[in-house]
Amino acid sequence: MANEKIRLGLIGAGGMGSGDVQYALGLPNTELTAVADLYTGRLDRAKERWGSGLFTTSDYREVLASKNVDAVIIATPDHWHSRITIEALEAGKDVYCEKPMVHRIGEGLKVVEAQKRTGRILQIGSQYVSSLVFEKARQLLNEGAIGELNMVEAWLDRNTALGAWQYSLPTDANPTTVDWDQFLGNAPKLPFDPVRFFRWRNYDDYGTGVAGDLFVHLLSGLHLVTSSIGPKKVYATGGVRFWKDGRDAPDVVLALLDYPKTAAHSEFTMALRVNLASGTAQEQFGFRFVGSGGQMVTTMAGITLNRTPREAEPGYSIGTFSAKGQKDFLAKYRTQYPQVRVEADSMRPLAEQKYTPPAGHNAHVDHHKHFHQAVRSRKPFVEDGVYGFRAAGPALLCNMSLAEGRAIHWDPEKMMIVDGTQK
Repeated sequence: MANEKIRLGLIGAGGMGSGDVQYALGLPNTELTAVADLYTGRLDRAKERWGSGLFTTSDYREVLASKNVDAVIIATPDHWHSRITIEALEAGKDVYCEKPMVHRIGEGLKVVEAQKRTGRILQIGSQYVSSLVFEKARQLLNEGAIGELNMVEAWLDRNTALGAWQYSLPTDANPTTVDWDQFLGNAPKLPFDPVRFFRWRNYDDYGTGVAGDLFVHLLSGLHLVTSSIGPKKVYATGGVRFWKDGRDAPDVVLALLDYPKTAAHSEFTMALRVNLASGTAQEQFGFRFVGSGGQMVTTMAGITLNRTPREAEPGYSIGTFSAKGQKDFLAKYRTQYPQVRVEADSMRPLAEQKYTPPAGHNAHVDHHKHFHQAVRSRKPFVEDGVYGFRAAGPALLCNMSLAEGRAIHWDPEKMMIVDGTQK
């Protein structure tokens, strides 16, 4: 199948799903053959963009049943991810599922098992894992560029209505153009509400808030750079601080995650932050990896590495000692740390190195390229179901911790809450 055409089906033709298709169609030997969505306007738009002969439907099961579809892109609201993924794998389709892989912790191992049982390709859509910047950061960290890692900070700040999921509502949204009952699925039954349908990320019934939408990106990138499989403890806090529009998903969330010692790195703590009313002019995203010998700041645009040499001697604080005590201490101290004359020409600025990806590098495109390579070679890309759940799980634990006001303990190897409760 090395050069055979991949026939794609899209399930969920909103902004992310449509963007995924555009990236995928830019790759060779790729064709879009079917689109499913619950709003008729998006089905009409799909034919406008990708051809009037395109098969469209409001029932995703028709896409899964089609013999004209090899693989599907799942870009539905989060509460449909696990169900459609499992059904697609069982239907013999390869799957590219948008992050987060699941809506609830208890769904994760079921998806992992379905991938294993069916032998199909499953790739989760968190493009940081395909970024050359993060691959370079991984290399630098493994080479000891900043010494022994002890802390990581990561943030993603926004200050716009669209960035806070205040998506536009079509003027023709009504029960005849929107399949509301199908949208609800296993969520609580409520009367038709176009706000909840088109701005579903704002509601826990359908979405996973900033944790599932944004923290999961940061965790996916972190796990690539550090070769980690997940934290052992998660604590989060936050709330709705600005976007008081009826949403129940907090617009400010802070989280602390403790990562255990591994063969690759020592223990470290990660601090995560998302603010949807940050006061910044543009979206700001980044990582700061802090080590005993420097720090590394990473964004999608590149890496800035600052190395700080370890001190040559520990120094001393002997001002409160007696005169004799100070003299005796200094005599012993200088035996261990002889005084070295510092020449003026030895003074130099802090070493700073910058790394930027090659022109034209696009992690989104490469992520779809990796999926297509996996479909053709039958060799899964690194961000499979296990990798996807090891990022989604801790992200969802942030929501649980925030709701319950407590730290959550997690077994990253077994991908389970330590007390055995899989909510």
